[in-house]
Amino acid sequence: MTIELPDQEMGNLRLTPEQARLELAVGLYVGRQISLARAARIAGEDYTAFMHELGRRGICLNYTVADVEHDMRMVDELCGKSTGQ
Repeated sequence: MTIELPDQEMGNLRLTPEQARLELAVGLYVGRQISLARAARIAGEDYTAFMHELGRRGICLNYTVADVEHDMRMVDELCGKSTGQ
């Protein structure tokens, strides 16, 4: 994908393509339009590095009650399989 922005709108911003990808990914994640994993891929960073970047910016993770419930079900399933229950 190519995005063209008018020079006058960019002013004195000097973003590298990597910085622009990161800013786009953070914005989409904060706007709850994409998942953390997808944002990390768009940013070109691994999952952990992207989480650290969010923390550096003071951005909380989007972790809903539904996410917690899903994770708890997965833990229960994995524990049941690993103990032979």
